Amino acid sequence: MVSTALHSALTHLDKNLSIPQQLTQKLVQLGLNTSLCNWLLDFLTGRPQAVWVGNNTSSTITSNTGTPQGCVLSPLLFTLLTHDCAPSHSSNLFIKFADDTTVVGLISNNDETNYRSEMSRLAGWCSGNNLSLNVEKTKEIVVDFRRAHTQHAPLTIDGASVERVSSTKFLGVHITDDLSWAKNITTLAKKSQQRLYFLRKLRRARAPAPIMCTFYRGTIESILTSCIVWFGTCDASCCKTLQRTVRVAEKIIGVHPMHSFFNLLPSGRRLRSLQARTSRLKDSFIHQAVRKLNSFSALPPPPLFLPTHFFEP
Repeated sequence: MVSTALHSALTHLDKNLSIPQQLTQKLVQLGLNTSLCNWLLDFLTGRPQAVWVGNNTSSTITSNTGTPQGCVLSPLLFTLLTHDCAPSHSSNLFIKFADDTTVVGLISNNDETNYRSEMSRLAGWCSGNNLSLNVEKTKEIVVDFRRAHTQHAPLTIDGASVERVSSTKFLGVHITDDLSWAKNITTLAKKSQQRLYFLRKLRRARAPAPIMCTFYRGTIESILTSCIVWFGTCDASCCKTLQRTVRVAEKIIGVHPMHSFFNLLPSGRRLRSLQARTSRLKDSFIHQAVRKLNSFSALPPPPLFLPTHFFEP
């Protein structure tokens, strides 16, 4: 199964080829020096490739397309190649990250003309730039909070229908059509709970508390705080889900993993407000998070999962 999946992925990647001549033409249009463009063209063409397994080496082939995998220049060159892949309508937005592209379209008065023409234009751009748009991996999600929902016709790309889903994963974050964070929080909590096993192993090995705190921050807290853009709209129930994992970690370690950063008021129910002299620090994420958590009176302190790296100097 693994070899089949890898073969399918490699076959797909083999079709997504950036032609060096097209890239250099775009680099010239961007104002890059001709000598630099010629150097990049020489770097991308005539590359010998072979596969070495054990004592066996395959025959060598020469590649004149694509960019070397693992090369630090490859992501930059791909970004420059796709710089002109931009929306033509102000109601649409393109979000590009590496080789992933997300189209956000605003549909007003049930008029989908701009959105659908944008998708057709994107498919045409990919075809014209020797990039294959994988329709099977493309998903469409409709966010509509109106009481009377409108039935939208399926989106088609090159004659193939795009699957419409109620939730999708966007850069590691689960986005749902109701814009709630329950699924994302549940996923984070489940993944972080799996790491508690290794924390228990450290305790059985009599690892000191500072070592366990470091392990907690690197392997558990990093999961709970990944893509924490959702935290501002996280409700009390979601916070409890996260805190449940953190309290278990606190019991395993024996001390508060974030004890050096947070103090409780005498009531034991709320956090002491952090001192800040500048508005920049007062408006930072960590201060806003403390104020939000204090508003959840039913939430038992302390909020261990808050990240240390959000502190500003």
